[in-house]
Amino acid sequence: MKPLYFSVVIPVFNRPEEINRLLHSLTLQDDKNPFEVVVVEDGSSIDCRQICASFSDQLQISYYFKPNSGPGDSRNYGMSRAKGDYFLILDSDCILPVHYLSRVRQGLSDAYIDCFGGADSVHHSFSFFQKVVNAVMTSPVSTGGVRGSKKGLARFQPRSFNMGISKALFEATGGFGNIHPGEDPEFVFRSWNLGFKTRFIEGVEVFHERRINLKSFIKQVYKFGSVRVALNRLHPKYQSKLFLLPSIFTLGWLSLGLLLLTRPLLDFFPILADCISLGLSLYISYFILFFINTWYRSSSVVIAIASVPLVFIQFTAYAYGYLRSTVKLLGVPKESIETKLPEFFF
Repeated sequence: MKPLYFSVVIPVFNRPEEINRLLHSLTLQDDKNPFEVVVVEDGSSIDCRQICASFSDQLQISYYFKPNSGPGDSRNYGMSRAKGDYFLILDSDCILPVHYLSRVRQGLSDAYIDCFGGADSVHHSFSFFQKVVNAVMTSPVSTGGVRGSKKGLARFQPRSFNMGISKALFEATGGFGNIHPGEDPEFVFRSWNLGFKTRFIEGVEVFHERRINLKSFIKQVYKFGSVRVALNRLHPKYQSKLFLLPSIFTLGWLSLGLLLLTRPLLDFFPILADCISLGLSLYISYFILFFINTWYRSSSVVIAIASVPLVFIQFTAYAYGYLRSTVKLLGVPKESIETKLPEFFF
């Protein structure tokens, strides 16, 4: 049987340094089967044309520049011009281990699937903050299980920083929609509706840089929470109670704070004191569990310590976006969601 011909599709926006590292990692792959790379510049003011050209003697690479229309449409643009029969979708802020392509090929050879996803990990060269963010974003004791491992949900939802899509699936679905962020789960939901299956492939990981600071991290997580409400309304049968966790967490500590402000009333309502004691015990227990799990996974007590306040920030920012969108979409029909939340649609 003829081996699959992979097309690596990479949208990029104003990040030439990242593309340089990703392309370099593609030159080091231990899989010697031919593949192509399709880079789609999404209206950048700082383009990576010359960087892509510098790899033309090492990679079969195509470079396209188009007006800014978001990462989903840019991936569609790249896939529609790719020559492969299987598309590997990567974010520009990823670096590949040398075995990435060979493990993808082996995973698809063992059990072919039209859409797969893999985990994200950290490279030893990443900054301390990047390592802390990765620990929080991939933690199995938060919402990170959905993107960090195969055990996150009953059916794995691949994420577009590390995702494989067959040509047949792309043609059947038309690719990604115009929502962002959230274009990857929305694509997966439509794929499931058409009868296609998804799977996590063990060992197919990328080193995900996530080149963000605290401010941009908060903004990103807020958007994730905001978009999840729209996804729930657009695809109600795929709602998961997991994504209520940040809101429950946030409303819980806000309630505890209000109860603490009522301390003069505790003598008259002893049950309030019991509620405070129970609530504090639950939060302390959760943070201890999160700390131990992160320490074990990262092998760093310093990263584990720093991850505790960051997961608090993550849950709170996500909850704010989730609750805000919930209120904004009250009574709004599905057809009007884009009009009500235009900032999340291209």
